[in-house]
Amino acid sequence: MECKPQPGLCRVEDALRLIKDHDPLHYSRIISNLERIWVDLLPNARASYERSLNACKLDERFVLLETTSLERIASCIVHEATHARLERWGISYNEKVRSRIEAICLRRELNFVGKLPQAEPLREEIARTLEWCIGEHDYFSNTNSWQRWERGNVETLRHMGAPNWVISVVLKVQAVRARMLRLAYRFDGSSSRRT
Repeated sequence: MECKPQPGLCRVEDALRLIKDHDPLHYSRIISNLERIWVDLLPNARASYERSLNACKLDERFVLLETTSLERIASCIVHEATHARLERWGISYNEKVRSRIEAICLRRELNFVGKLPQAEPLREEIARTLEWCIGEHDYFSNTNSWQRWERGNVETLRHMGAPNWVISVVLKVQAVRARMLRLAYRFDGSSSRRT
């Protein structure tokens, strides 16, 4: 198969084949819970579930990185398909339950990776991430998520070769937006406001 125009998609196809060969149950869940898998630039994650598209989105830099194994790509697809499945069951990804949802998705990854030959280093990495995820912290708070998104936008612009003046403008706009949100929060006092 010729993969030069879309090498990322070829790696995704190979990862899906790996899932199908080693874990037909997870493969059937992917097929029934996701409509598509896209390879794109993601500002703040190597993978995400996009509800409006019912899609697993994978960051092209992650997918094309030589050190990213097919097993790693496959486990990310399993993770995002679990997000889709939870959404289908009516479990929304809101701030109060994010760490619990991530823990569920990481457990699905562990279940899948346990069926792969010679995947012990990946299994250990996911297990450490799961242990960290269940800890008490505010990594998944709206504020921290937004800050990671803003930093990721700048990194993505740099990756795309944007000139420094464009990046400077984006940083200024982000700073103004952050000030406006803080002021709105101060006057509103609402802790449910997305920041």
